[in-house]
Amino acid sequence: MKNAAALHGRQPTTGPVAGVSPSAVSRPDAAVPPAGTDLSTRDRVTRLLLERGAITAAQLGAALGLSPAAIRRHLDAMLADGDVLAREQIVRGSRGRGRPAKVFVLTDAARVRCGTHHYDNIATAALRWIARNGGSEAVEAFATDQVAALEDRCRAAMEDAGDDPLARAEALAGALTAEGYAANASTIASGGQLCQHHCPVAHVAAEFPQLCEAETTVISRLVGTHVQRLATIAHGDGVCTTHIPAQSSRATSGKTVTTVRTDR
Repeated sequence: MKNAAALHGRQPTTGPVAGVSPSAVSRPDAAVPPAGTDLSTRDRVTRLLLERGAITAAQLGAALGLSPAAIRRHLDAMLADGDVLAREQIVRGSRGRGRPAKVFVLTDAARVRCGTHHYDNIATAALRWIARNGGSEAVEAFATDQVAALEDRCRAAMEDAGDDPLARAEALAGALTAEGYAANASTIASGGQLCQHHCPVAHVAAEFPQLCEAETTVISRLVGTHVQRLATIAHGDGVCTTHIPAQSSRATSGKTVTTVRTDR
């Protein structure tokens, strides 16, 4: 349930392209690894886009030694896969007649796969700075703030769940799954449990349990009863597991809750 967006940056770390000298990178006609290298054509397109930032299909084809039809085929496939974006070329000063040529750039998702990233390290360093300068109370306030927006979205998704805590847990599992947490809820002899199979900030939460504590508080509010966190991915368990005690009113009303798996 942690809001990873605020903890994770978006600046990729990249290294030099194999076979390309540092001085050649800045030239429009810079060479790229030839077709005989181990890199596939799509890898070579990706590397060139990474180095140039924005480039036309004609420039890509010329640099890679590919025909217009061949480079278009690769770009169309990368567009369909969400690896590149096409946009109008920015032309400064006077330009000729007609529309500017299209340039192609890598998407954020493609850039993430191009190098080594240290998002967890940055997030941990930021929280250490907060703890050092503001104390544990500041870390707790930060953690609470991170889950606030997610709590609002989950609450909106659960508005038709009713009052039964187990039914609400099932609705919450669905809302969390929609947020990317691969969650499911189930009934057990002592009540129910909510399981989250993904934690986006597990490494950070291992050092700063305030993140898990803020999340547990939110689960309790959304389910509508006291809950107990039994296990967390951040502390070496395979799944984040939250126990929801059985309610005496449920036992006497004869009301049942159907177990629904929402992580499929």
